[in-house]
This record gives sequence, structure tokens and C-alpha cells, in this order.
Amino acid sequence: MNPYLDIHPDVQQALSKGRAVVALESTIISHGMPYPQNVQTALAVEAEVLANGAVPATIAIMNGRLVVGLNRQAIETLGRLGTQAMKVSRRDVPFVVAAGQTGATTVAATMMLAAMAGIRVFATGGIGGVHRGASESFDVSADLQELAQTPVAVVCAGAKSILDLGLTLEYLETHGVPVVGYQTDHLPAFFTQDSAYRLEHRLDSAHDIARVMRAKWAMGLAGGVVVANPIPAEFALPRSTMDAAVEQALSEAAAQGITGKASTPFLLARVCEITGGDSLTANIRLVLNNARLAAAIALAYQGFLAESG
Repeated sequence: MNPYLDIHPDVQQALSKGRAVVALESTIISHGMPYPQNVQTALAVEAEVLANGAVPATIAIMNGRLVVGLNRQAIETLGRLGTQAMKVSRRDVPFVVAAGQTGATTVAATMMLAAMAGIRVFATGGIGGVHRGASESFDVSADLQELAQTPVAVVCAGAKSILDLGLTLEYLETHGVPVVGYQTDHLPAFFTQDSAYRLEHRLDSAHDIARVMRAKWAMGLAGGVVVANPIPAEFALPRSTMDAAVEQALSEAAAQGITGKASTPFLLARVCEITGGDSLTANIRLVLNNARLAAAIALAYQGFLAESG
């Protein structure tokens, strides 16, 4: 066992007994939305996982410890810290641990810590990807490389709509990461149900997705799986509305020289302001939707493992 890793007793018991566990990230708490909605949403997502038969494990670094399964006090702490909390990706983990600091984990770092604990399914809002203008900036999210090497299935509403979706798909293809559309033939664009990009693979049940996961890892194939789960239609925003909001936010970010890790929180916050808060409501609904599907996939995957002994 990793000497820096602390697993919540409820999560450890579930893993030991072969029960379904769903990992959850913490940057959605600190950087994804304002307080107190961030804490309320984090607790609601955990409750959604529990209600659908799996055990939630929200992941972060607390006082230099890799924590898999935050208690309520830790979630509240991250929620109140907000963007003052460190945003921790894979490269940052050893520095935060060595300094005994507290930080919220991105998709990449959450995948890494989930894999350390033996968790194979992770629910989030949207993955990072290739940023617009990457041909000049080389700004590509570490989430994509983590997906290429870490055996965790990530249930998301596609890639964040502030990104270059076409190049994101190309990058994933190059690195052999399967992108599965759940009951859809097109890549969801976070706040909207679809995009102009058609997917190679569609599966219509959690059982079928879990079967692909088992086959991939049983063959020794490295890396994860992206499960693209569209936001429910009743909460989706019009594509034209989102496109206009994203373009305005991108223009403002460029004018202010905002780049790197600061860009995603800035862009999401500005899109929320431009849409009058509609994007925040949609964000919460899509995360809950992803938690439900992730729980179903985790249950099906554990069922396959039990059958194989």
C-alpha cells in the first residue's frame, strides 16, 4: 500500500468486499462552482452514487495525505477554500505531498489516485482536452495523457465546451483511448447534448460498457475509457447560446492574458455569468446524471469480476 495514501474506512471495506465504488474529483468543489453550491453539489453527487448502489469516494490531497473518500468536514473545507485551494494535476502531486499542503485533484490526478486505491470507475463533469489555439500554445490537458496510461473508466458529459473537441478526439484516438457514446452517436459538448463530431463506438447499457472495460484490461491493454454521457435533454442549453458565450469568454481570456491552469476556471466562471447562471444549473444536473451512470457501470463491472472469480 502507498505510504501516503489514506482510504476512508467505508471505501476500504467496499473494496475489500468487492463492492462497486465510484471515484469523484475535488476540483469541481474548489474550482468548478461557487460556495455553497459546490459543497451542496458534492454531497448530492455522493448521495446519488449511494442511491444507485455504489460507494462514493471523493478524492483530494489533505495536509499532504492522498485521501480517497473525503469526510463531510474535508468537503466543506475545500468548498470554503474555493479557488484558494491548489489545483493539483499529476505533476503537482509530489510537491503538494512533500509540503504537507491541501489541494483539489483534477481529472488526471483523481484517476491516478483512484487507480492507486483499486477503483476502476470515476464520475466527473467533463474531461479536459486540447485547448483552442493549441497549435500556437501547445495547451493540452494532462487528463488526456492520464487516460492513455491509467486503467480507469471516466464517465463524463464529453469534453468541456470551451475546448477544441475535434482535436481532443484526435488526441485520444492517437493514444488508443476508446470514447464510448452512451446512447448517443455523437460526442456530447458538456452543456449541450451533442456536437458536430460523430463517435466510432456507441453502447446503450451500463452492462455493455462494463464488458468492454473487462475485455480491455483483461487483455493487458493500458489506459482508460471515456464514457460520454449526454446531459439530460431537459437541462441542456441551446448550442448557439453556448457557442456565443464560449467565444466571448475566450476573447476575454485572451485579452487578459489568462492561460494554463487558470484558463478553465476563468472560462467556466465567465460562461456562467454570461448565461445568467444557466450553465451552473446545467453543470450540476449533468454531474448528477454522470454519477448515476457511473454507479450502474461500477456495479456491472464488479459483477463481471465476481463471475470470473
